Amino acid sequence: MNDDATAVDLLRPPAPPAAPVPPPSAEPRAHMRLLHGLRRPSNWLQLIRFGVVGGTGFAVNLGVYALCVHAFGIDYHVSAVLAWFVAVTNNFLLNRHWTFDASEGQVRFQAPRFFFVSLVAFGFSFILLVVLVEAGGVAKVPAQALAVAASMPLNFIGNKLWSFRGSAR
Repeated sequence: MNDDATAVDLLRPPAPPAAPVPPPSAEPRAHMRLLHGLRRPSNWLQLIRFGVVGGTGFAVNLGVYALCVHAFGIDYHVSAVLAWFVAVTNNFLLNRHWTFDASEGQVRFQAPRFFFVSLVAFGFSFILLVVLVEAGGVAKVPAQALAVAASMPLNFIGNKLWSFRGSAR
């Protein structure tokens, strides 16, 4: 038996320990969840339904706003709030029962979340409305249309991920 091989092995510095392998994450990465979600036809149908409800809410919002501003002579700031309230109530009912099929969920949890998300989106659209009217010189009804349209992505993301999460099929 050759003792030289054993002696050489003893004189070598020990190999550094292997880097620990992190355990597989239970939560898939965001981009993987997004790609998986894009492949599901039900998500596309839900987005289409949300768009239809949003279009209805948009029409309700503009109709109430124009009626308040032009027919009743209400200040455009107050008209925007009234129009938002009527449209958001309409949208909550339609989204809860049709878009997200969340009627089995508890309304006492869904409604405050929906209204909060809508209020955040309204804050964004209201600031944009004031900027368009006062700084941009845009007519009030077209400015309201642009402002409401710009806030729609905030509404969808907030409602899908928070207001009605886990309720959609």
